[in-house]
Amino acid sequence: MRQPILTSTTSYQSLRNHASQAREWQMRELFAQDPQRFERLSTEAAGLFLDYSKNRLDGRTLELLAELARERGVERLRDAMFAGEKINLTENRAVLHTALRAPRTRAFELDGQNITGDVHAVLDRIKTFSDSVRSGAWLGHTGKPITDVVNIGIGGSDLGPKMVCLALRQFAHPRLAMHFVSNVDGHDMDAALSRVNPETTLFIIASKTFTTAETMMNANTARAWFLQQAPEEALAKHFVAVSTNVEAIKTFGIDPANMFPFWDWVGGRYSVWSAIGLPVALSVGFGYFSDLLAGAHAMDEHFRTAPIEQNLPMILGLVGFWNREFLDCASVSIAPYHQDLNRFPAYLQQLDMESNGKRVTRAGDTITDYDTGPVIWGDVGTNGQHAYFQLLHQGTDVTPIDFIAALRPAHEFHNHHAALLANCFAQSEAFMKGKTADEVRQDLAGQPLDEIERLVPHKTFPGNRPSNTILMEYLTPATLGALIALYEHKVFVQGALWDVNSYDQWGVELGKVLAKKIEAELNGEAQPAQHDSSTNGLIARAKAAV
Repeated sequence: MRQPILTSTTSYQSLRNHASQAREWQMRELFAQDPQRFERLSTEAAGLFLDYSKNRLDGRTLELLAELARERGVERLRDAMFAGEKINLTENRAVLHTALRAPRTRAFELDGQNITGDVHAVLDRIKTFSDSVRSGAWLGHTGKPITDVVNIGIGGSDLGPKMVCLALRQFAHPRLAMHFVSNVDGHDMDAALSRVNPETTLFIIASKTFTTAETMMNANTARAWFLQQAPEEALAKHFVAVSTNVEAIKTFGIDPANMFPFWDWVGGRYSVWSAIGLPVALSVGFGYFSDLLAGAHAMDEHFRTAPIEQNLPMILGLVGFWNREFLDCASVSIAPYHQDLNRFPAYLQQLDMESNGKRVTRAGDTITDYDTGPVIWGDVGTNGQHAYFQLLHQGTDVTPIDFIAALRPAHEFHNHHAALLANCFAQSEAFMKGKTADEVRQDLAGQPLDEIERLVPHKTFPGNRPSNTILMEYLTPATLGALIALYEHKVFVQGALWDVNSYDQWGVELGKVLAKKIEAELNGEAQPAQHDSSTNGLIARAKAAV
């Protein structure tokens, strides 16, 4: 059913009128006028605290955004997702990653069947297998325990488990080193294989269909490398699969008993909670993997039950929508002030941009009068401060920033942590306040007046640049699970507002189809097709270089 066009709704029109005033607001003045602004514009749930007071909005803005969410049916669509309705319209699929982290006692239905039992049957297999490898009971073909795990996947089959394993390194097994190969570029595989011993390495091939081009090329390269040093019957001791294609894995040499399935109602970028998370269970243990699931489930329950005005994912999504739609902010920078979250911005790039990077509505109508998903990018603080924060402070674009920090570290270098948090909080203050010309003059007092005036425009910061700050006590499996789920649901909220299908990704397919044709031409397996002159020229140069 077609929704009314976003821009035609009553609440959108009210927001547009409101925004014409809000664009002139200065956050310095908003804080000065309301001593309780921080208390009113912050909230917490599932171990996470969100401060969104450093945005160019007020209580009326939030009221209007909540009205828009209700008019756009965000809560109805949320309930439909949790109920197992097939909200992924282009693929006729349910969207039930939330079922992957629910306890055994919570029933999730799909087509009239309770799928919770299926989910926990796979989790039980993951526990048994990960316990065996971690304890040393699982031995390689020469009788040695596993010391290295190489996960071969791409997209969500790589970004999720890699990010989580890095984030939870403090909980990792001391004997097991984790490696991740995703890029079809042979340098990626070469680097991984140069660090491992075939006698003590376990390979995980993560591909639902066992046909993903990049993953299978890498898998076959790893298989060939292994068989240079081991007999074929040894494959079953060193290769397992996260897949549903039994015949393909048997042909590859993997024992079907070591195949861990997941389902078509699990999108790749939402799959770390499924068997795709096997590397996480191997690295940190099934107990901590369960805590990761529990943290996400706590955020699910909060998202499912809390009213919009106190609902963290709703608020984060609505504030981001406000900045994108009415304040013309085309990108969002993610700034985790925690080194172990160094892959979190890359993870969010796929989660957000593959979900909401769409130009048609759920009904297939071309969107012409509003913008959808922003560009997501970033790096850990304080590295970003010495790289691109200059542009964020004084550039011509305004880029909202999400600061993420843990109040307590997992190390004993407490002076480091005080410096880290000081930088995090100072940057959010600096983006909000900026620095006026008069403040610059005051700082430069004592220098010649003409020199002061020459420097004033260079040292002035406009400020008034929005940010959110998300805090947790510690970075633990549970708080990480809640953090990931928070952003998953934020993406859902914004997709519902824009009326796009956040759960397909047709945009990645065209390049894959063309790549197969060009690869055959480069390998001499097909006659050159008629491409444009640029593509023909590039292919010719590549063939000449061989």
